[in-house]
Amino acid sequence: MQQLPPCPKCNSEYTYQDGTLYVCPGCAHEWSEADTAAAEAAAVVTDANGNPLADGDTVTVIKDLKVKGSSSVVKVGTKVKNIRLVDGDHDIDCKIDGIGAMKLKSEFVKKV
Repeated sequence: MQQLPPCPKCNSEYTYQDGTLYVCPGCAHEWSEADTAAAEAAAVVTDANGNPLADGDTVTVIKDLKVKGSSSVVKVGTKVKNIRLVDGDHDIDCKIDGIGAMKLKSEFVKKV
């Protein structure tokens, strides 16, 4: 029997195929196989140059970044070691020396 993907909306495993669409009986969400492939491809986090990033990578900041709620600035060229990738609009979790824990957008870093 064919293994069907879980629902991307509610993560239910009870999906079924209706023609070219997948349907979730729990939340009534419908999606196509192309949507599933696009979502998997979108899950790859890339830096400003298009290089894929992974947990534990070292990156360099390519733009001065103001720190919200503080007068500190993360300067261009700041090296950030041992990054963690997370979901959300800020997709990098890290610690920066002298500033502390931060979340960064991958568009403002490049892989070293």
